Amino acid sequence: MSTRTTKSNTGFTIPELLLVLTITAMLLAAVTVAFNASITNYRENEDIFKTVNKARQALFRITTQIRTGLVDPNDASSEDRCTLLCADGSEITYQYNSADNKLYLHNNDTGIDYVLCDNVTAMTFEKDNDTPTGDIKNVQVSITVVNGNAERTLSSAAVVRKVLE
Repeated sequence: MSTRTTKSNTGFTIPELLLVLTITAMLLAAVTVAFNASITNYRENEDIFKTVNKARQALFRITTQIRTGLVDPNDASSEDRCTLLCADGSEITYQYNSADNKLYLHNNDTGIDYVLCDNVTAMTFEKDNDTPTGDIKNVQVSITVVNGNAERTLSSAAVVRKVLE
């Protein structure tokens, strides 16, 4: 009787294990980089959304108050501010300050300033006073905001309804 010895090859060799570990590590590194880029992109998009949304809300507030109030005709030449006499009799001024890149709402009756929007790089109020009485009949408002490398410009126009009455 002859005895045969058979060699069992059921396991992996060390070089095969090292090769599998290297490939797995490279795949995990690629997934990690992609995941990190996705998170960074999400945060940047969220920041610009918040900045643009705040500017949009400020623009809506300004145009609503222009429609329901009277624009001061003495303020017609100033493009960085707009003074209004509101329906309740109060006087307010919207003013862009380029020194700190903010849009302010100044209540002229109380002297209190409110910051309406940060990260403003440009703001214009174009007033049209082509009426016989010299009253301003409409205002075009443009606001440019920046966050990181993203810059957005929003514009709106409002017709002063009190002048139409």
